[in-house]
Amino acid sequence: MLRQKDLLCKILLVSTFFFLSACQSETTIVQTANGEEEISTDELLKIMGETYLYGYPLVLMDLTQKAATNIEKPHRMVARSPINQLGHNRSFPDHTMRTVVKPNVDTYYSSAWLDLEKEPLVMSMPATERYYLLQLMDAYSNVFSSLGPRTTGTTAQIFLIVGPNWKGETPEGMQLIQSPTELVWFLGRIQVNSQKDGATTVKAIQDEMQLVPLSAFGDANYRPPVGVVTEKYAKTVPVKAIQDMDVKTYFNRMAQMLVKNPPKTADSSIVKSMAKIGLVAGQPFEISTDNFILKTKLSQLPAFIHKRMNARKASPDTSILTNGWRVLYDGIGTYGTDYARRAYIDFIGLGANIPEDAVYPSCVFDVNGNRLDGQKKYHIHFDKDQLPPVNAFWSLTAYNADDFLVENEINRFALGDRDDLKYNADGSLDLYIQAEKPAQVPFENWLPVPKTGVFTLTFRLYWPKQEVLDGKWAIPFVVPVE
Repeated sequence: MLRQKDLLCKILLVSTFFFLSACQSETTIVQTANGEEEISTDELLKIMGETYLYGYPLVLMDLTQKAATNIEKPHRMVARSPINQLGHNRSFPDHTMRTVVKPNVDTYYSSAWLDLEKEPLVMSMPATERYYLLQLMDAYSNVFSSLGPRTTGTTAQIFLIVGPNWKGETPEGMQLIQSPTELVWFLGRIQVNSQKDGATTVKAIQDEMQLVPLSAFGDANYRPPVGVVTEKYAKTVPVKAIQDMDVKTYFNRMAQMLVKNPPKTADSSIVKSMAKIGLVAGQPFEISTDNFILKTKLSQLPAFIHKRMNARKASPDTSILTNGWRVLYDGIGTYGTDYARRAYIDFIGLGANIPEDAVYPSCVFDVNGNRLDGQKKYHIHFDKDQLPPVNAFWSLTAYNADDFLVENEINRFALGDRDDLKYNADGSLDLYIQAEKPAQVPFENWLPVPKTGVFTLTFRLYWPKQEVLDGKWAIPFVVPVE
């Protein structure tokens, strides 16, 4: 419980997302598990803002897990399944899909939400030369293990996934993977070359993948339990649900999540700060004040932070563009103590992978600095020695103003090196980006875009080579065709 000591509060919360400050500081008494502690209101608001950002992935992962596992048995089309069970995606999205922004048309997903509190889980992956990525994220959305040809090879493998407190023996033939938290999101991606390829080769790979409790491994009679469905999470949209939470609900949910998913040693500084405002793992959190200004700022904190993140999403920093493309080479997938960045990345796309596995440059401006517009025609030219350097494959996808796939007459939503592209005589490559079917250029190299309005492009580089990670290779400008 928190009560106001000095009613002459004059605090200005200028920006929670980037910095917090107050014009004057007064003192507030905070009741914690260790008794009362005096804290300035300036420091209180600063800690509240920083704690909100720190806990954002915890609360978002919890909400996402509740919504994704709210099903009786694995769904074979949308990669949803009950807790500790695998679900697979077995079709490509098209322009009618509106549940996820910027969907990819390169891979089929496999997904599972793991609860490692009771016992470890065993994940089996068959031998395959096909590119795949099995990504394991902790409750803070950090990638703590990345499995696939890049790291673990292409042979058949069995992984023992255990919680942070597990002390048992690893059975022979299994590779131990220890999670720093009890909650884990397993997100797998498998390369798909065509609809037919997905229905045959990729489906066969997915069918051989297994996820079972350690106690059931090798038991041919094991049948996973039926999932529990609750109305509460039937229509939950996690990003919206978290935005609608008041401060008390948000921090109490965070306090409960901290019990099974303890902070890392590197987080000790913010853990001490949280204790100052009475936020401790497993303990109820309550905050109240008679001061109108402070009460108002606390009630508006969630909306204020989300407003800042939406503004940042809508107006990308042009100073970090390379040839008009925004490329993130670091600080993605693993975040250290950069809690603000972690919260923002989760806000725009929970489940980000590390750059070593994939890099996704995006473009909204042409070579002249103008927004990409469907009423114009564009092209991208790659010299022979400038073709995308990847160990797996690459693709280019267009999205409309709402970040969904573009409806077009030939149902072509992306181009890439798996397609029958037509290269020039000197080995160079031209891609043509326009709404209308081109007449004078190779039809195979045409990527349809909306007929009107702005659009964006996303390049996907799977298992990029080192020159991409070092920033020595850059995607060419998108050039308007006169």
